[in-house]
Amino acid sequence: MDILKQRFQEVATTVGQEVKDFLKLNGDRKIDEVVVSQVFGGMRGIKSMLWETSQLDPEEGIRFRGYSIPKLRELLPKWKGGKEPMPEGLFWLMLTGEIPTQEQVEWLTAEWRRRENLPQQTINVLEALSPETHPMTQFVIGIMSMQPDSLFAAKYAEGMSKSDYWSYTYEDAMNLIARLPLLAAYIYRRSFGQGKHIAADPNLDWSGNYAHMLGYDQPDFKSYMRLYLTIHADHEGGNASAHTVHLVGSTLSDPYLSFAGGMNSLAGPLHGLANQEVIKWIFGMIDEIGTMDPTEAQIADYIHSTLEAGQVIPGYGHAVLRQPDPRFIAQKVFAEEYLHESAIVKIVWQLFDIVPGILQELGKVKNPWPNVDAHSGAILVHYGLKDYNYYTVMFGVSRALGVLAAQCWSRALGLPLERPKSLSFASIKKMIQ
Repeated sequence: MDILKQRFQEVATTVGQEVKDFLKLNGDRKIDEVVVSQVFGGMRGIKSMLWETSQLDPEEGIRFRGYSIPKLRELLPKWKGGKEPMPEGLFWLMLTGEIPTQEQVEWLTAEWRRRENLPQQTINVLEALSPETHPMTQFVIGIMSMQPDSLFAAKYAEGMSKSDYWSYTYEDAMNLIARLPLLAAYIYRRSFGQGKHIAADPNLDWSGNYAHMLGYDQPDFKSYMRLYLTIHADHEGGNASAHTVHLVGSTLSDPYLSFAGGMNSLAGPLHGLANQEVIKWIFGMIDEIGTMDPTEAQIADYIHSTLEAGQVIPGYGHAVLRQPDPRFIAQKVFAEEYLHESAIVKIVWQLFDIVPGILQELGKVKNPWPNVDAHSGAILVHYGLKDYNYYTVMFGVSRALGVLAAQCWSRALGLPLERPKSLSFASIKKMIQ
């Protein structure tokens, strides 16, 4: 048993017993009430899921196992003198609740690199598709093509004990995470790189190797990839893709099937396409104004015209956050060091100065602050990654860390099949009469 698996087993065993004892004493205690508008409003805000890996704080943003984004940037191990946290460290934290040592993170990097491979059946399936096929479609098909390698599915078919569910979920999660950069880079190169693939570099970490295989070898881009893949890794369990992975996994579908389901959800326009919409809107503004150096007045006029047309300002407004998203701020701090002369990045900063005030003045949104998507697209464009349709694949590679760590926890705690109660409109009316 590897060192992370052993530590996870120790922690999960302790927490599992605590959960059993807690339920015996408090199983009938009320923690929430549901109103009619929530039933008709996408179940928004209903407290009904257990999710160990992260929680959203209205003031501080996402907290991973209690740690804020600024704290993680400070505490998580870095790659060879770099300044940005390594996603390997965050995965360790989400599984164990503990900040790993540099040695532990280096072990995990080597372990993922040891497990990585792109199966021939996956290459064959992808090559049967047109390169013009949407990258997210290719991504999901690629994940599904790897499912025959699921150890969980194989052991379940052999009749494994329930007490072993967590063990083979962990093995599948580790293997899938190790493979995802190869799959994602293969899709990018076949669709946007003239089919000229780039071999993995065994001397790089998980994020750096992904950047390398995409074709972007600038040291600061690799550093940005470490930051990007860390801050996008998880965002509670109620968002559409995380909830989908949890729901599918609750049926005891293996991590490949569960994660593929979540990625279909992430591909939806209301979920994973936000940073595409932001950068498209920015370039629409640039085309309209006719300059990469717009004045504040020109930007304000374009914002007003967008709102007057009944549209939203993409990247601004958040259902929960009452402050600028710390994931936005983390990217801004990165850009201030490496990209302070970038024209497209400067426009993002101008928007940050202008948009919230206008939205507050007009009363358009309750929380007018920028979210993570308001900055990421501009940084990717600056480095030359302008293929917007691919952005959600990168998001998916990152999100695997959180949802697969959470699935390990779900199986370790023996969480059951998810089965909420549905109601018809007639029954709801009858209930409140």
